Amino acid sequence: MPRRGSAESIIALPHAPEYPFPNNGICGDGIMRHRRFRWLIGCAALLAAPALADGAGPADPELVVVATPLHDVGEAVLAAPAVGATDEDIAAARAIDASDWLRRRGAGVYLNDITGNPLQADVNFRGFTASPLLGTPQGLVVWVDGVRVNQPFGDVVSWDLIPKAAIRALNLVPGSNPLFGRNALGGALVIRTKDGRSDPGFRAEAGYGRFERRTLEAEAGGHSGAIDWYVAGNHFAETGWRDHSPSRAWSGLAKAGWQQGNSRISLSALAADTRLNGNGLQEERLLNARRASVYTHPDTVWNRTLLLNAAAEHRLADRLSLKANAFWRRLTSRTLNGDANDEVLGSDDVYEPGETPANTPFPSAACIAEAADNEEPQEACNGLLNRSASRQFEWGGTLELALELKAARLTAGLAFTTSRASFGQSSEFGHLTPARGVIGTGVFADGTQDFDPGEDTDARVDLSARTRSQSAYLLAELTATPSLTVNASARLDATQIRNLDRINPGPATGSLTGNHDYHRLNPALSLRWQAARAISIDAAVAQTSRAPSAIELGCADPESPCRLPNALAGDPPLHQVIARTIEAGVRLEPATSIFLRAGLFRTTALDDILFVASPRTGFGYFRNFGRTRRQGLELVAGAALKRLNLSASYTLLDATYRSAETVGGAGNSTNDEGPGGEGNIRIVPGNRIPLLPRHLFKASADWQARPWLLLSADVQAASGVFARGNENNAHQPDGGLYPGAGKTKGWAVLNLGAEVKPLSWLSLIVQVDNVLDARFATAAQLGATVFDPAGRFNPLQAGPDAAQGGSFLGPGAPRQWRLATRVRF
Repeated sequence: MPRRGSAESIIALPHAPEYPFPNNGICGDGIMRHRRFRWLIGCAALLAAPALADGAGPADPELVVVATPLHDVGEAVLAAPAVGATDEDIAAARAIDASDWLRRRGAGVYLNDITGNPLQADVNFRGFTASPLLGTPQGLVVWVDGVRVNQPFGDVVSWDLIPKAAIRALNLVPGSNPLFGRNALGGALVIRTKDGRSDPGFRAEAGYGRFERRTLEAEAGGHSGAIDWYVAGNHFAETGWRDHSPSRAWSGLAKAGWQQGNSRISLSALAADTRLNGNGLQEERLLNARRASVYTHPDTVWNRTLLLNAAAEHRLADRLSLKANAFWRRLTSRTLNGDANDEVLGSDDVYEPGETPANTPFPSAACIAEAADNEEPQEACNGLLNRSASRQFEWGGTLELALELKAARLTAGLAFTTSRASFGQSSEFGHLTPARGVIGTGVFADGTQDFDPGEDTDARVDLSARTRSQSAYLLAELTATPSLTVNASARLDATQIRNLDRINPGPATGSLTGNHDYHRLNPALSLRWQAARAISIDAAVAQTSRAPSAIELGCADPESPCRLPNALAGDPPLHQVIARTIEAGVRLEPATSIFLRAGLFRTTALDDILFVASPRTGFGYFRNFGRTRRQGLELVAGAALKRLNLSASYTLLDATYRSAETVGGAGNSTNDEGPGGEGNIRIVPGNRIPLLPRHLFKASADWQARPWLLLSADVQAASGVFARGNENNAHQPDGGLYPGAGKTKGWAVLNLGAEVKPLSWLSLIVQVDNVLDARFATAAQLGATVFDPAGRFNPLQAGPDAAQGGSFLGPGAPRQWRLATRVRF
C-alpha cells in the first residue's frame, strides 16, 4: 500500500494503485503495478519465484520483480514465496525486534533460544542459521540498506544492533541466491530502513511488562523541497525471567537525503550500545526443579557499533540508471562467561583431606592453595571466568548499472569489502559459589595475572584477521512470452583471509597464522509461468557458496581442539561451503483477497562446516562435512475478509546428513567407550541434523472488531528437535548416567493482543505472550555435568543419582504481558 511518500515517489515512478491483499506478513499489504516499468528492488531476488509481485496479478504478466543487493525493497513488493513484513506488520504483531516477528509470523522460520536472551536468538530458516553466537556456522546473510551486516570475523548477526523503530520493510528470500553473496546458503534477509519522505511525522511508544521489561521507541521525519531527514531510536531493558539475566539495549538511526530530478543522495548513521545477559542452556533436572535457574553465571556480552552509509542513484537516460553506495562500520564486543571447569570431572583433587561436596561448597582449600602457588590450578579450581574481546572495522562499496531493453533488463554490478579484526581471549581459574556463580582467583590459564586484549603478553589468544572480498555479478531478466519470464544470474566472488597469531606467529604447531584464498563463480536460473489467470508456476535452480570465517579457520585442528568462544587452535585449511538449491511451487488466487501457495524445496550443501566435539569434554574443532541436505514441503495461505485478515503456514523439513562421519560422543549413551565414556559416535546418511524441527506450523488472525479496536492472535507449534551431541539420533536415557532424552518434546504457544484507539493519534496496547504458560524447550545439547540433582558441585558423580552425561535444554519464555501507549502525529 503506497503511503507516506512510499517507494515509487522516492525513485520518481508513477503512482501504483493499491492491491487489496492481506496485510499478514506472508504477502504484502499492497502491490505496485505499471506496464511500462520493471522494478529493480533492493536486496530481494526471488530465485524460486523470480517474478511477479503478488499483486501484479494474472492480468499483468509484464511486471517482473527482480533484485540485487544494492537496491531497495519496496514495502509493497513482496513476491511469493518470500517472507515479508512492513513496519505496520511488525507493529501490529507487537514484536520486540525483527527476529521476534520472524519467530511468530515468518513461514519456515524457527528460533533456538540457546542463549536464553530475547535479543540473542538463533534464527533458522529452512535449516540454515543466522546466529549471534561466535562459532555457529552461518547459512543466512542479512542486508540493511545495501550493506551486508554479517560481521567480518565470524559472520555472526547481532539482532540487538538493528533498531526496530527504523525498519520500514523486511524480506526473507529463500534459496541459494548468488546475487546476495557470501552466506546466502539457505536464504537472505533484506531490511530497508525509513527516511523522511517515506515516513514523515512523529511517532513514539512506551511500554512496561512482566519481569520489569521496559521499552521505549521514537521516530521523527520530514522533508522540505529537495531535502529530507529522519531519526529513530529504541531502548530495551529488563531483569529477565531467568536468574541473573538483566539486559539493556539502545540502538538508533539518523538519515538525511537530497532528491532532485533524476538524482538522489542519502547519508545515514546507525549506532547501538547493548549489554545482554544470556545464561544459556540448563541441565534438564535442574531446569525441572526450578525453571528460572541457570547452570552457571555470569554470561554477559557487550556490543557497540557504528555504521556510516552513503548511497546515490542517478538515471543517466530513459533506459539507463546507475546506483552506488559506500559504507564504513566499527564493531566492538566483549564477553564474560562463568563456567564450570570440566577438567575436574571425575577427579577428587579439588578437595583437601576432610573436604567433601557437602561440607565445602566453595572455595576448596586445594583451589586456594594451587591458585596462590600458580601450580596447575586446573586440577583443583572448579570454575572458570572466560573473557573475550574483539574489535572489527569494515568498509567497502557497490557500483551497479541497469539497462532496460524492450523485452529484457540487464543489471551488472561490482562490489568490494575489506575488514580488519582483532580478537583476544583468556581463561581465569575460579571457584563456584553455592548459587553456581564463579569468583575469579586472579590466576589465568596462560600464567598471567591480567587481561588486556591486543597485548600479546597476557591473552591466551591474540589473533589479528584481515578479510577482503571482491565480487562481480550479472542479472538478465527476459520476458520470453507474455506469460513466461526467465531470470539468469551469476556472481563471481573472490575472498582472501589473512590470520596472524600475535602470540605464536609460526610456522609452528598450534599457530593461528595462515593465508587462505577462495574464489567461485555461482550461477542461478529461474522462471515463472502464468498458466492461467488464477494459477502461476515458478521454478528455480541456483548455487551459492561461502568461504570459511576467520574464527573457523582458527579452530580447525583436531590435534588442538578449542572451547568456543574461549579458545582457538591451529588452522588446517577448510574448503568453502557450496550450496545448490532446487525449488518449485504453484500459487492459486481463487479471488483477489485469497491465495494459497504450495512449494517443494531442496538444498544440498557440500563441504558444510560443522563444529565437531572432541574427546576432551567441552572442546571441539571445525571441519568440513561431506554432504548435508535440507528439503521439504511448504504451504502458505492468506485471506482478507473485510475486517478479518488470516494467514497460516506449514513447513515439513527433512534436514539430514548425507555422508558418514565419526564425531565426539561425550554425553551420548551410544559412544564407543561405553557408559560414562568420552568416546565417539558414528553418523550415517539419513541421520537428522540437531536443533531443526521436522514440523513447523504458524497461524495468525487480525480482526478489526470496531474502528477503534483491533484484536489479534497468533499461534506457533513445532515438533521436537534432536540435541547437539545426538547427531546419530541414537542416544537413550537410562535414568542414571544418562538421565536426559537427547531431544526436546513438541510444543505449541498462543499469543493474544489488543489495540484500542480512543483518539486518532493515540493507541493503548496490551500483549500477552504464551497465554497458556506452556513449558517447552527450543534447543538441547548433550554434555557432562559437574552438579548433582540438587545443584551441588560434585565432580565424582558417584552413587545412584550419578549423571556424568547431562541433557541441557534451552527453555522458552513463560507467560509474559506488556502494556504500551503509542502516539502518532
